[in-house]
Amino acid sequence: MIKTGITGQTGFIGTHLFNTLGLMPHIDRIPFEDETFGDEAKLADFVASCDAVVHLAALNRHHDPDLIYNTNLDLVKKLIRACEVSGSRPHILFASSTQESLDNPYGRSKQEGREMFEAWAARNAACFSAFIIPNVFGPFGQPYYNSVVATFCHQLTHGETPRIDQDSEMKLVYVAGLVSEMISRLEKVQEYRDSGHTECIRVAHTTTMTVSALLNKLEHFKGLYFDHGIMPDLGNVSDRDLFNTFLCYIDHGSFFPFHLKTHSDHRGSFTELIRLNSGGQVSFSSTRPGITRGNHFHTRKTERFAVIAGQASISIRRTGTAQIHTFHLDGSRPAFVDMPVWHTHNLTNTGQDELLTVFWINEHYVDEDSDTFFENV
Repeated sequence: MIKTGITGQTGFIGTHLFNTLGLMPHIDRIPFEDETFGDEAKLADFVASCDAVVHLAALNRHHDPDLIYNTNLDLVKKLIRACEVSGSRPHILFASSTQESLDNPYGRSKQEGREMFEAWAARNAACFSAFIIPNVFGPFGQPYYNSVVATFCHQLTHGETPRIDQDSEMKLVYVAGLVSEMISRLEKVQEYRDSGHTECIRVAHTTTMTVSALLNKLEHFKGLYFDHGIMPDLGNVSDRDLFNTFLCYIDHGSFFPFHLKTHSDHRGSFTELIRLNSGGQVSFSSTRPGITRGNHFHTRKTERFAVIAGQASISIRRTGTAQIHTFHLDGSRPAFVDMPVWHTHNLTNTGQDELLTVFWINEHYVDEDSDTFFENV
């Protein structure tokens, strides 16, 4: 077991890293609360209990630039002090930024913080890994704070009008890719132990685009999805990641279920279920009364449930939170609910008759890489 603590555990990157580590049985997550930085004894106990500490806690934006600089360096100093007081040498993984090369308070705080950790590691023959990270985007980022992607997604899904202040080129990395990079280093903690190994890792960006190109793509998603329920082409990994991010900013409690248009005549009825600009897999199921299916979530797959006969309730809950959205669907008025990533979901036959459901998912099912994790809603 690799005992791992994450400062900034409840932040954007911290949440994704903490949740992903929870899917790995050989990682023991040591809980961390932000208030621990204010208690020297608790902080010393925390670092002493960890084989590795991922230091993500930082102030990214504030109207006072001096506060950004001083806060971030103060957090580094406190963490080093805790290691020295407790006599512990956890492998520290530090989230720095490509802004190190820019002359701004955030970039300077990251560069100087990295240098302070490197000096601590050299003094104590400790292990240290620094990650030089480009702009990060993904589900659950905080609008107006974490990234322009989060801001645009929030604005477009909440009836607001995005504005471009400067149409610059951005180098972006999807949060799951960054988390994977960090985990690959965590899995070497035992190998590096007592070696004094230090490294500086430049995390590769996965997407390059201008701010205007980003906005155009997100507006394209909105036009397809909000007005027609059409799935965009998700064959490109970057587009899939961006669409999954966009989907997570929708107010699911008011948007779903999305009712489908039914054409009826003397022969019966015809209902179009899904229009695709993407591939994937379509399945259907029958469910007996009172039976519940699902209770699982995905971290990269986009999935649609459509009830075409019978009555059902579909419930979704974002992992790590308590709020549950429950939607009641009736086959007499066909409708669908789409499942955002990192939302556990289930389907229950609430009627007296057999329930018929059609499922679409954007990639083929593979046993060895199912991206399916079980957790009750």
